[in-house]
Amino acid sequence: MTAPPTRPSATGRSRSRSLLLVGIALVAAVGVVLVVLGLAGTGGTRSAAPIAAPDARPPVTVSATPAPAAPGVPPSPPVSIDIPAIGVRSVVNASGLNPDGTIAVPAPGPQYDQASWYTGSAQAGQDGPSVILGHIDSAKNGPSVFYRLSALRPLDEFTVTAADGRTLVYKVNSVQTYPKDAFPSEAVYGPTTRPEMRLITCGGPFDDSARSYRDNTVVFANQIA
Repeated sequence: MTAPPTRPSATGRSRSRSLLLVGIALVAAVGVVLVVLGLAGTGGTRSAAPIAAPDARPPVTVSATPAPAAPGVPPSPPVSIDIPAIGVRSVVNASGLNPDGTIAVPAPGPQYDQASWYTGSAQAGQDGPSVILGHIDSAKNGPSVFYRLSALRPLDEFTVTAADGRTLVYKVNSVQTYPKDAFPSEAVYGPTTRPEMRLITCGGPFDDSARSYRDNTVVFANQIA
């Protein structure tokens, strides 16, 4: 007669069950780590501007509604900018939004190395941030209009000329660098109670695989005259 199979003891069953639960927990933990690493890897290699000639657009959606005019200040867009500390003197063109909600920047051509004012931001002298963008460089022609923007320092002054002939003076408060995937849109584009200026370009390390700089350089300035 064949002996009946030996039944595992209660202690053995408990131990096997514990090992199974530990194994399941380890598999789940590894899965979470892989998901996190996958997201981190994706975020680290994605770029808001995967083009050979890096641009200055932030990876955020901004409003297309122009800032309201301050009392007594007629609307007048900026048409030129002069930044003596870094040797910049440029006409300022106008740019709106791309279909995906990002700010359009100068395309390759005669305006590529010129500054560009975002038409959804404040006009010259109005309360709120006026936003002027410029390329840092291009693979074909090298340094562009805002190549040395990160060299500005607090208390540096620059001027912006409006279409109506007014010349406005701005003083730099700070120069900041932000990862494109963590761009502080509220701090840059949010409303202010006085006329301010934001100058934006690319910065930080260059991502060869994405053909784009990983960061944005932002100059914060107040109008003083």
